[in-house]
Amino acid sequence: MTLCLTAEMHFALCPQVQASLCAIRSPHYFFDGVTIVVSPLISLMKDQVGSLVQSGVPAAYINSSLSYPQFLRVLSNVEHGKYKIIYVAPERLLTDGFLDTCKKIKISMVAVDEAHCVSQWGQDFRPSYLKIISFVESLANRPIVGAFTATATNDVKRRHKENSQA
Repeated sequence: MTLCLTAEMHFALCPQVQASLCAIRSPHYFFDGVTIVVSPLISLMKDQVGSLVQSGVPAAYINSSLSYPQFLRVLSNVEHGKYKIIYVAPERLLTDGFLDTCKKIKISMVAVDEAHCVSQWGQDFRPSYLKIISFVESLANRPIVGAFTATATNDVKRRHKENSQA
């Protein structure tokens, strides 16, 4: 946890899913800004946001399951500080509406959930994963960046290190 609160960029291999969730969820208690969680699965986003909201943490998700009016409502709520954690599909990061909104708010952390997807399949299946660094670099203030997974091979760890230094 100390790493999440002090490091500029880190990769965490959490042997249990709950440890990974703790590392992603906890920083919002310590920082003023919003945590952006890049997540590959709509169902996972819905489950995580539902759990957060039930436990009193204001959270939302942005993905293709939202209608355009719902998407605009979430963006408006983001701008008005109504959420501490926002789950987002990687394809949304560099879209005009989302990126413009992110440039207006304080983002304290960008967390990549299920980070093994980035180096195992991201470049082929979800090329937008490779643009996470571009998203972070486009922000006025660089947030803490974390990549979290419960499963990672040595090759995945090596590729994360290489991609984070690009």
